[in-house]
Amino acid sequence: MQFLVLGKGKTGSLVAEVARERGHAVRALDISENCHASALTAKNLAGVDAVIDFTSPEAALENMRAVLALGGRIVVGTTGWYAHLDEMKSLAQKSGALLYGTNFSMGVQKLFRLTADLAKLDGYSFSISETHHVSKLDAPSGTAITLREIIQSVRPGIEIKIESHRVGDAKGEHVVTASSEVDTLEIRHDAHSRRGFAQGAVRAAEWVVGKSGAWDFREICDQL
Repeated sequence: MQFLVLGKGKTGSLVAEVARERGHAVRALDISENCHASALTAKNLAGVDAVIDFTSPEAALENMRAVLALGGRIVVGTTGWYAHLDEMKSLAQKSGALLYGTNFSMGVQKLFRLTADLAKLDGYSFSISETHHVSKLDAPSGTAITLREIIQSVRPGIEIKIESHRVGDAKGEHVVTASSEVDTLEIRHDAHSRRGFAQGAVRAAEWVVGKSGAWDFREICDQL
């Protein structure tokens, strides 16, 4: 397959490396090489099976609009743009395919499911802590927001505090805490490297090739 990776940051560069390791042809563009989605033309996307985006919230929106308008398929690991999610899903339903996720790590997918189970406990209050590298643009992280949404889907209306920390080159740590008068439970995911995110994103791109529509990675990860 041929993939176009948008973003040459730490995660985007690793996505390109993992895709090549899995036998795919890969092109990669930095944000400066694709200003306002200028490189996403019909000519440049010819032969590209899927685009993988790890850029910025603003750039990701422009990239999605450009790729979907041309009927392309795009996997978006960038977060911070979900206020426009309905618009992007609507575009994908008309043309192309969109696969998005707040986190493409399979370990984090398990964290999501364990959190849903933890939220069923009666008599507990819940909180979330997340730590990322200092250059991460959005806070709280998309993963932390997803964890909060999962708990609130089980217990509507409850308030859940999220503490965000930006430290050095932290790869990503999320802790869900449930506390009561008698005990405290914690579920924790601590990424040792970004490779888990990159592997999941590449597998997502492999999955979306030839498909049409819009999906959250949580919906399809069991098919990988």
